[in-house]
Amino acid sequence: MARKVWLSVMAGTGLLLSFLALLVVGTFSAAAGLARGGAGAVTLAKGAVPSIYQPLVLKWGNLCPALNPALLAAQLYQESGWNARAQSPAQAQGIAQFIPGTWATHGIDGNGDGKADVWDPEDAIPSAASYDCELASYVKDVPGDLTDNMLASYNAGAYRVIEAGGVPPIAETRNYVRIIRTLEKSFAAPVGTVAPSQQAAAAIYYAQQRLGTKYLWGGEGTAAQGGRFDCSGLTQAAYASVGITLPRVANDQWNAGPHPSRAELLPGDLVFFAYDLNDPRSIHHVGIYVGGGYMIDAPHTGAVIRFDRIDSPDYIGATRVTQDGARALPAKA
Repeated sequence: MARKVWLSVMAGTGLLLSFLALLVVGTFSAAAGLARGGAGAVTLAKGAVPSIYQPLVLKWGNLCPALNPALLAAQLYQESGWNARAQSPAQAQGIAQFIPGTWATHGIDGNGDGKADVWDPEDAIPSAASYDCELASYVKDVPGDLTDNMLASYNAGAYRVIEAGGVPPIAETRNYVRIIRTLEKSFAAPVGTVAPSQQAAAAIYYAQQRLGTKYLWGGEGTAAQGGRFDCSGLTQAAYASVGITLPRVANDQWNAGPHPSRAELLPGDLVFFAYDLNDPRSIHHVGIYVGGGYMIDAPHTGAVIRFDRIDSPDYIGATRVTQDGARALPAKA
């Protein structure tokens, strides 16, 4: 979608960049003084879960104290990327990726139609929650965090968690627990103020240096491409410059950290635009927020990397990129 260019003449660029530098410094200074709010019930961030699955995740994500909707969403995203027809080489099936043997003993008829169908999210999502809570009941007396122990049981089995007296010293299991707990933050509605990103200013600086560069569909800034980018290629390269590896596609970058509200945006946040504001899978554009309602983005063929307003009907939300958040993303969502 075409967006109006902030600058009509390049003569003003120097003044604008000076203003931008002050804006970034001022915004981060203000953010540093904000206190974090108190804890509350965990719910989903706006737009984090496709609307077709949101009621199921909200309902079944509160099945037991060890589970919450954001945690259940993180597991489903990690397992299938919301693909209800997903099937792995190991024959794991459906949105929750149950293998046939596990489904046979733990699959439930969540929608009450008389059949437990692994391919039906109305059965598979309740079954995933039920299985989590069953595991939590097995390890409720094990020392440590109950949710961590539940997730470890999901990966390694409850017996190993009980035997180890907590998350067992198995690299795969500990990594699974870390990934799901990190992804949980990208699906949860933030409570209080989201911490500022430490790498944001350098990522913005990288994007600033590319202002005026022509857009290229599929561009990643290589020499063969003349240093040109598309929207997600630019954001990927900007964060790569500070040591954070983001996925290549915009809608996969969406889950690289928590989601601040429009009022809480800070320079360096990634801002996203979607065809369907209730479905993050429909995200089609991303830019880097710079403050004052503007972003740096590579908008479309025929345009250049430039400043654009973020307030438009297709704005779905923002992500505050974190190193842990980016690392937790599945290789293919």
